[in-house]
Parts: sequence; structure tokens; C-alpha cells
Amino acid sequence: MTGVVVFAGALLMMTGLVNVFEGFIALFSDERLVITRENLIIVDVTVWGWIILIFGLLLIGVGACLLMAQTWARIASIVLVCLHAVTQVAWLGAYPVWGLLMIALDVLVLYALTARWTDVRGELGVGSGTEWSGQEAADLTAAERRRPPLS
Repeated sequence: MTGVVVFAGALLMMTGLVNVFEGFIALFSDERLVITRENLIIVDVTVWGWIILIFGLLLIGVGACLLMAQTWARIASIVLVCLHAVTQVAWLGAYPVWGLLMIALDVLVLYALTARWTDVRGELGVGSGTEWSGQEAADLTAAERRRPPLS
């Protein structure tokens, strides 16, 4: 497992933990009061709280599986991070600074997970069908060589 994957897993768990806290805060104080010159608006953020809480729990779980070198966790985390970024775009009008921060963290995790994707495709046996050279096989760590193959 490369250092960027460990970084992505740790960042996923941290982002998930922040989302869990944010979701609980949104659930416990679920009505917001917005006063404008023309209107008085009361906004209920219960649905948003549940969405962020569920995403946080999923991100923590997938981040932990990514740190345990589960091969399915890399693809699942890419899908979850993309969905999380889309939900943050949807709430950008309500929380612009926080939404941009979460989108930036999501982009950082996506880059960390997809930067060396050709190596992962080679490990999974998908791709151009070329054999590994001696140098690529030597680059594998002892832990990666002991991982059971996918079947």
C-alpha cells in the first residue's frame, strides 16, 4: 500500500468524523432563523443533518477499510467522495466556506486515490495485458506480496 493511499484513508476518516459531528449539530439544533429586509425565514436542516451524518459514517467505514488494504475500498471511496462532493455543491449556498473546504478535501482525496491508478490496475490484472518488468515487481512491498489474490 502506497503512502498516498494511507493519506487518503486517514483524510477520509477525518472528513467522515467532521461530517458526523456536523450532522449531529444539525440534528440537535435543526431550526435556523434567517432575517432579511423583506422576509423572516425559518429553515429546518434536519434532512441535511441526516445526509451529512450518513455520509460521515460511510466515509469513516470506507476509510478504515482503505487503511486495511481492502481492494474494493479504493473504488468505493472514489464513488463516495464524488457523491459527497456533489452534496457539498448542493449546500454551497447555505455554507459557502465550509462547502468549499469540503470540496477541496474531496478533490485532494480523489487525487490521492487515482494518482497511481495504473499500478492498481496492474495488481488487479486489468489493463493492457503487458507483463510486469523486474523493477515493478521489486517495487512491491513485502505486505503487498502477501495479500491474497482477488477471486
